[in-house]
Amino acid sequence: MAGDLLPFLAMVITQVGFAGMNIIAMLAMDSGLNPFILVAYRQIFATIAIIPFAYFLERKTRPKMTLQVLFQIFLSSIFGVTLNQITYFVGLKNSTPTIACALSNLLPAVTFLLAIPFRLESVGIKTRAGQAKVLGTIMCVGGAMFLSFYNGHSVPIGESSIHWKYADNMGEGNSSNNGNFILGPFLLIASSVTWAIWFIIQAKMSENYAAPYTTSALMCLMASVQCGIIGLCVEHNVSAWSLTSGIRAVTCLYAGLVCSALAICLMSWCIQRKGPLYVSVFSPLLLVIVAILSWALIRETLYVGTVVGSALIVMGLYAVLWGKNKEMNPKSRIVAAAEDDQKQDAKADLELQLPVQSNGINLHATS
Repeated sequence: MAGDLLPFLAMVITQVGFAGMNIIAMLAMDSGLNPFILVAYRQIFATIAIIPFAYFLERKTRPKMTLQVLFQIFLSSIFGVTLNQITYFVGLKNSTPTIACALSNLLPAVTFLLAIPFRLESVGIKTRAGQAKVLGTIMCVGGAMFLSFYNGHSVPIGESSIHWKYADNMGEGNSSNNGNFILGPFLLIASSVTWAIWFIIQAKMSENYAAPYTTSALMCLMASVQCGIIGLCVEHNVSAWSLTSGIRAVTCLYAGLVCSALAICLMSWCIQRKGPLYVSVFSPLLLVIVAILSWALIRETLYVGTVVGSALIVMGLYAVLWGKNKEMNPKSRIVAAAEDDQKQDAKADLELQLPVQSNGINLHATS
């Protein structure tokens, strides 16, 4: 029972953590925090938090670092952190937390599309699993387009009775919508593409270097330098980098410690216990939590286009995951059967060799 409950709780905690980041990051950026500065601070705090895990948990099992692996970590820092988070937070600033979370569910479909030319995935259009992946990808992309270009009427769900004074004051101070609802979704889709590229790089790198905490620490360290340079180029004013404001300091610390360091540890642990598919299934939970919190705390208005587009993306996500799971099950049974055959062959060889060795005769040499 505990073996199933703990991974479930870990993933729920992770999604709640990500949901909180979307809300407070939106408030911090509304207060004037530059998203480039937020990303830079996030990597700095994440690096400081992950280094102890990398040192103590992998100091005895860490493989030898090579130039090839170091270059792969550098590429991971560019696509998986720098480009991914800059496009995400700038996209979030120009849209809403609910739209940002909905479009992040494009990741499995985009990964599937990018993995095909690298021969990490096969279409298998004649099989039910392949058809589900293709149909799910079409639904995800269609839902993203629908959500991006159509709003429709607002959903009549009433007004929240929760009054968070800070969020209310922030909303009054930013009553004019400065968001760009074309640029925002476009950057959020680009964020999913860069994240999918990171998955492909990670798949190649994990074959040669199995030390997730070490690679994460190095990736965040490299990204700290990259994001710091980009942030300084975008924002020269030193006062803009100040964290004296409460919401800015909390947001940067929260994003780095909770949504990078803690989330990486929890997801790595869950992947080891339950596999990557189990972790992927919890992605739509983030959308539900953020939609509720956005409505309750920051008075976000839900539109028909957002709801319908989000529903299509989630259904497409589960179709892709179902197809992937169907593909993996037969392969796992084949691998298990092959391992059983190998064990039986090894046992038979051992039974043949035992009497031969006891008699001092080399049966294979005489045969």
